[in-house]
Amino acid sequence: MAKDAPPRWDRRMQQRLARGEAAALGELYDRFASLVHSQAYRMLDDEDAADLVTREVFAEVWENPEAYDPKQGSMRSWVARLTHDRSVRRLRRAVAVSYAAEHGEGAVPDPEELERRVRSATAAARADYIVSSMPASLRRALELAYTQRRDYRQTAADLGVTEDEARRRLRLGLQLLSTAGPRSPQGSPAPGYGHTP
Repeated sequence: MAKDAPPRWDRRMQQRLARGEAAALGELYDRFASLVHSQAYRMLDDEDAADLVTREVFAEVWENPEAYDPKQGSMRSWVARLTHDRSVRRLRRAVAVSYAAEHGEGAVPDPEELERRVRSATAAARADYIVSSMPASLRRALELAYTQRRDYRQTAADLGVTEDEARRRLRLGLQLLSTAGPRSPQGSPAPGYGHTP
């Protein structure tokens, strides 16, 4: 796959999909399937549901490539937005079905609780999206500091950079992650389309 700048690659990919090139769908799948699946799984906490969302998203892309507008963001963001929208619908249905099973047919979950769960799942998925989108140098610094519990001095040594550079990378990574926090229900941007993490 070519290493073109994303906007050029995105436009070319959309054109190929619009022409019905199955190979283009395969390339798109290879590039974004792990993003779609991990985002869906993070929101739904269900492997089968994440698999289904993944299939639905790529089917939607295949059937409606003209729905992608490069002026609104990258193809990666568009695919993430499709994933978010489908995952939210599936999460709402799952919560409603589970609630009705617990409280009797026709019982409806509290709308505020449902929205809280959607916001929480969205924030978790957005954090994953941000981490997967950030430069490898920032991601590696965060992994060392937070997964392997290294302080900034140890992180600097492991990365082979100065302590100041390690602190800078950690600060930038945390600033990016801070944008993943829950938003108000009306202004809750999801990972993706039209939103730059």
